[in-house]
Amino acid sequence: MFMGEFQHQLDAKGRMIVPAKFREELTEHFVITRGLDKCLFGYTLTEWAAIEEKLKALPLTRRDARKFMRIFFSGAVEVEMDKQGRINIPKHLMEYAGLSKEATVIGVSSRIEIWDRKLWSDFYEETEEEFETIAEELIDFDF
Repeated sequence: MFMGEFQHQLDAKGRMIVPAKFREELTEHFVITRGLDKCLFGYTLTEWAAIEEKLKALPLTRRDARKFMRIFFSGAVEVEMDKQGRINIPKHLMEYAGLSKEATVIGVSSRIEIWDRKLWSDFYEETEEEFETIAEELIDFDF
């Protein structure tokens, strides 16, 4: 399970160090793609295969399913960590997520998310104010 928040830098070539706490579970190869809320999602190869199976079950006759699958899969890239724990984020994904020099990497249970630090900060501040209301509206999971 992925959890936590980590601050990292991207170099001029789009390389970023993966948080040490995430490296073992992600392994040397994992998938990153366009996520929601202008961030990138990162999945282990096992989790990616499970998501692919679920999405393949969506009906091709539904326009919204076709649109989502096109965007989600067209952005997907299998990345490889180098010996220093860095990955190279492709330009199209950097542009999508608005990534520049400073990034925040968060663990969200079965995936990681890579955010531009400013976008994460803005999202966090906005959502933090609504946190209790959101919790009250969700199904009671006996927290």
